[in-house]
Amino acid sequence: MLRITDTIALADWELSESFTRSQGPGGQNVNKVETAVELRFEAERSPHLPGPVKTRLKRLAGRRWTTDGAIVIRAEETRSQARNRELARERLVDLVREALVAPKRRIATKPTLGSKRRRLAAKAVRGEVKSLRGKIDDTE
Repeated sequence: MLRITDTIALADWELSESFTRSQGPGGQNVNKVETAVELRFEAERSPHLPGPVKTRLKRLAGRRWTTDGAIVIRAEETRSQARNRELARERLVDLVREALVAPKRRIATKPTLGSKRRRLAAKAVRGEVKSLRGKIDDTE
């Protein structure tokens, strides 16, 4: 059971972990110990998440979202398998919490009368400056 908020918790059947060898430096340890964790969360089938949250989660997950509706998170920062498991679970919790927050609807506003007048006055000043750049008439 992975607790997201007071009301939402993910069941164990929704999460699966697999362990592989980490990439990068680490000496002989990296060649024999499976410390990298790949956490898989069946988001599409989860009964604990409402539809709009799943939609936002899919957008936030990006390429971590698989075609069958699961989120795959890979953690291989540390040499400890237990710490990598914690990191992967923390990332998943953060991602789901971020998806729980509904974005505010933008309310379209019109420009104020004062801002319109200021814009037009600035245009007039600019036009005057440009018109004075013309050729000087020497017919005197």
